[in-house]
Amino acid sequence: MQLNLEHFNVRIGQHKALLNIADAKELGINPGDRVRIRGHQSLSAIADITEDMVPQGTLGVFSEVFEHFEDWDKPVEVVPAFRSKSTAVIKKMLDKKPVVQDEIKLLVNDIVDENLSDVELSAFITASYIHGMTDDEVEWLTRAMIDTGDTIEFDTHPIMDKHSIGGVPGNKISLLVVPIVAANGLLIPKTSSRAITGAGGTADLMEVLSPVEFSSQEVKEITEKVGGALVWGGATNIAPADDKLIKVEYPLSIDPYYQMLASIMAKKGAIGADNVVMDIPVGPGTKVPNAQEGQRLARDLINLGHRLGMNVECAITYGSSPIGRRVGPSLEVKEAMKVMESMEGPNSLIEKSAALAGILLEMGGAAPRDRGKDLALETLRSGKALQKMKQIIEAQGGDPNIKSDDIQIGQYTADIVATTDGYVMEFDNKWIIEIARLAGAPNDKGAGVAIHKKKGEQVKKGEPILTIYAEKEFKLDNALTTAQRTNPIIVEGMLLKRIPGTYGFQW
Repeated sequence: MQLNLEHFNVRIGQHKALLNIADAKELGINPGDRVRIRGHQSLSAIADITEDMVPQGTLGVFSEVFEHFEDWDKPVEVVPAFRSKSTAVIKKMLDKKPVVQDEIKLLVNDIVDENLSDVELSAFITASYIHGMTDDEVEWLTRAMIDTGDTIEFDTHPIMDKHSIGGVPGNKISLLVVPIVAANGLLIPKTSSRAITGAGGTADLMEVLSPVEFSSQEVKEITEKVGGALVWGGATNIAPADDKLIKVEYPLSIDPYYQMLASIMAKKGAIGADNVVMDIPVGPGTKVPNAQEGQRLARDLINLGHRLGMNVECAITYGSSPIGRRVGPSLEVKEAMKVMESMEGPNSLIEKSAALAGILLEMGGAAPRDRGKDLALETLRSGKALQKMKQIIEAQGGDPNIKSDDIQIGQYTADIVATTDGYVMEFDNKWIIEIARLAGAPNDKGAGVAIHKKKGEQVKKGEPILTIYAEKEFKLDNALTTAQRTNPIIVEGMLLKRIPGTYGFQW
């Protein structure tokens, strides 16, 4: 059937076409079927059907399809097409049947080429979430994710990297770890994520200081020039299948364990990492509820790293309280820069950063066994980490002379005060993050929260325990309302909940 093209100038993350219901009936096409579009080029697309969005005789296509056709003003031939062979692979996984490496590779290729619908992707995610994957299948998935994206091949080795499982507010330690490691002669190209459900990913934080969107080749050049980089992985086309899976996982609120392993290690493999330290925060409110689960995750990461030719060490860390006292991009960057400038800052931030950087220094041969943390602390105290951070900022197009005092934070503020004398007993990490997000983080760089009292610290009635920062007044109001309702920081003796009785009984 010959149809005219109509372009819907929207990117939706998959090859999709809209058919008028009359044309669909003539072709025998139902929603979710594939059609083959033949013009200057030829490709398959997932069909949707409409009564009024496109007229009869017209094929509506979104940008992912449209960009393949140079002669868009000429009719194209549209015919029914077979479903992708990947759907059969997904069906096998749903039926808990074994798959082979070529089938996993075919599936990942179709994910990257946007040949699968959200329904099909959801079925794959659900299958791995419910049934799990074997060690071989996870390795094959990881290798396929590496092979379908950009990779970086460095001439100098070893290449170092660090990853945190996340879930802890204020996790700004990469801003210290990367310059510490680079200042000691090791290469550390840190590709990081933006926040999905958090108040700030490492890329969101670094963006306060410099651009973070670079190609893989540019990341290599920056790293070889100054020893380290802090960039957004989403701009590099490294393991692109991961971003497409996350898009579907997010509304389902699931994070399949074995896909998480593949996602983490694919990004490390794609940059050619030789030595990787994994930060696994554990405790209530984190992604890993206890040390036992943390040890299981550590074993699986180490095993997968071994299969991929990487040396992986894991650090089980305390995650029930925020790292440092600031949550939100500018607030966190200000806190991290202050530590590099003068060693003034929270012990939780300094100790954790030095410990993880120390492991990398030992793994890379820059420090003897059990001396890495000492070298990391000395690198901070001497100002070498700060000088290296300035070099990284400049190499990424930022102002190397920026100081912590120059960083602007939200102008609208509100305090949450203690309603009684006592001690801070509990932190609710999830509500701390939610309050920071309601205030505008991570998109509003100056938004977030400052924590004045941490677990075990004494507080007096009327004393501020939390300050909310926002760049817009209405966002401050939203965050404040939630903070007052949820009590994210519990002080001993604070009234948690009032349950009213029934008054006015008639006897």
